[in-house]
Amino acid sequence: MDAVIRNLPEFLQGFQMTLSLLVISGVMALVIGTLVAAMRISPIASLRGFGTVYTEILRNTPLTLVLFFTAFVLPYLGVTIPYFVCAIVGLTLYTSPFIAEALRSGINGVPVGQAEAARSLGFGFAQSVTLIIFPQAFRMVVPPLINVFIALTKNTSVAGGFFVVELFNVAKTLANLNGDAVIAILVAVAVFYLVVTVPLGILAGRLEKKWMVQR
Repeated sequence: MDAVIRNLPEFLQGFQMTLSLLVISGVMALVIGTLVAAMRISPIASLRGFGTVYTEILRNTPLTLVLFFTAFVLPYLGVTIPYFVCAIVGLTLYTSPFIAEALRSGINGVPVGQAEAARSLGFGFAQSVTLIIFPQAFRMVVPPLINVFIALTKNTSVAGGFFVVELFNVAKTLANLNGDAVIAILVAVAVFYLVVTVPLGILAGRLEKKWMVQR
């Protein structure tokens, strides 16, 4: 444990980077995923097609490959951005289709009569989705969405392989420098991840029980 305590500032710095990746990527993925979910149910065929292709391609592409594209292929094409931004872009692109699919499952759970009632009141597609369908859909899928964010928390560790000094990258460096304390370092990293994932898991369980009773 001496190695962990001695290098606690490095752990905290890496943990801060992990939280930054989680929050920024999570917010951007939520916005993009919501738009893609709206496209999937759009009456316009081209939007439905784009949403389907976007979801299927990115959801079935390994995260490592997505990050490789943002970190190496984009600069090769002349798009020069910091590696932190590359990681944000990659994590956002990879996570957004999972959010879109979770939200679409919630949309499918909204009774068809809700949309028909909205149309009978003169609501257009955008108004029906934003005012009637999405509020109910989000309520149904908050626990699955939290599970997506838990997965995103763990996925941030992949960014460490692309020159982003997040928590796992810090642990790898410290493990190389302190070969006799590898287990302690890995346990410390696990604890930092659990600080985020366990509360999110508890929150998801409580919300699911609460809203299951209300429905």
